[in-house]
Amino acid sequence: MLKKEIKYTDYNGVERKETFLFHLTKAELMEMEMGTVGGLTESITNIINSQNTPEIIKIFKEIILKAYGEKSADGKRFIKVDNVGVPLSIGFSQTEAYSELFMELATNADEAAKFIQGIMPSDVEISDEQIEKIKTENNIQ
Repeated sequence: MLKKEIKYTDYNGVERKETFLFHLTKAELMEMEMGTVGGLTESITNIINSQNTPEIIKIFKEIILKAYGEKSADGKRFIKVDNVGVPLSIGFSQTEAYSELFMELATNADEAAKFIQGIMPSDVEISDEQIEKIKTENNIQ
């Protein structure tokens, strides 16, 4: 699970600094991988290689919002929907905090790599070598 502190200015002009939580389970990763023609990893690689900016943006947004949630007080659950089934990420996407995070990840490959690694389950790890290889192969700085 990734705890991400985000500084932003709200819609009343108030500067805020809040901590937000992001996490993907193994099941969610598998669903994303198997739910994408050719697999998510291959799809992302193809999109990056083709420099299809609209698709890159779409994937960033999907990953951020799919990973957003709140930890239950007892730590047993990572809650992603409210009591009536509305994703908590909808509310998050309507904040300047989301906008700040999105812009940071879209413009900084190192922060994007840290974010992706941070939201992975603790027993799923992406090595620094794998990250560097992806960045090199796809001419990402």
